[in-house]
Amino acid sequence: MEMHQIRYFLAVCEKSNFTQAAQLTYVSQPSLTQAIKKLEQELGGELFVRNRAGCELTALGRLVEPSLRHLYQEALSTKAKAIRFTRLKKYPLRIGLMTTIGAQRLSPFFARFQHDYQNTELELIIDSESNLFKKLQSNLLDLIISAPLIVPGKPYHSTLLYEERYGVVFNKNHRFNQLKTINLTEIQEEAYLDRLNCELRETLKTICSDCEITLYATYRSNNEEWILNMVRAGIGVALIPEYALPLNADDVGFIYLNEPAITREIHAIYKPNAVNKELEVLINCLSQGC
Repeated sequence: MEMHQIRYFLAVCEKSNFTQAAQLTYVSQPSLTQAIKKLEQELGGELFVRNRAGCELTALGRLVEPSLRHLYQEALSTKAKAIRFTRLKKYPLRIGLMTTIGAQRLSPFFARFQHDYQNTELELIIDSESNLFKKLQSNLLDLIISAPLIVPGKPYHSTLLYEERYGVVFNKNHRFNQLKTINLTEIQEEAYLDRLNCELRETLKTICSDCEITLYATYRSNNEEWILNMVRAGIGVALIPEYALPLNADDVGFIYLNEPAITREIHAIYKPNAVNKELEVLINCLSQGC
């Protein structure tokens, strides 16, 4: 089994058409067809069945597709690591951060880490928690920094980095700027900005229901920067984790939520059997430095 055969196979899976797959991989259709036939001979059966629309996977094709896709992704990842190492003489570490993890606390740490370990290259990927776990499972990430509602078990290991409290963020001209504490009852009277990516949305809904409080969302967004800019514009107020607020956000106010106080835990999540020397150093520094 050769890597170009797997690449052609995946191209046909994507296009469901041999002609379009050949165009996608910049090879002649006869060459692609011949490579697929050799792969079928090695695997012991047909991988595709042709139809009027093009082609579709056979039962054998559906069986081997996930494994071949994983194998191809691993090969690309290994090649990319080797190229970066030979060209830059640096070892890459790929870190996934959940979209709601603020840069305020972690970015200074990453700067110190790269200063102390200059042979290591950090690649930061910002995405939803579900997408990050898919990439970690496929070995496309070395580490996830997330705030899981339930700490994952095997095959993952989790290290607690820090806790952070939720607070209310508002325009500096807002009446909240005169307060020292804020509770959910006071937020109920304001235009509320709903953070759609917040992992505690359902928990907050339950708390509000138990307290007979209704937070009417005037605006909703899955982008933290948009929420903060709407707060700056005086459109409404929002609940955010304390370290999600940038250090230079002097034009907004922030007060910790009281009654009830809401907190979340930030974890580093990784596969223990995939930990190398560089990743071990990074995890130790994260747990001690954060």
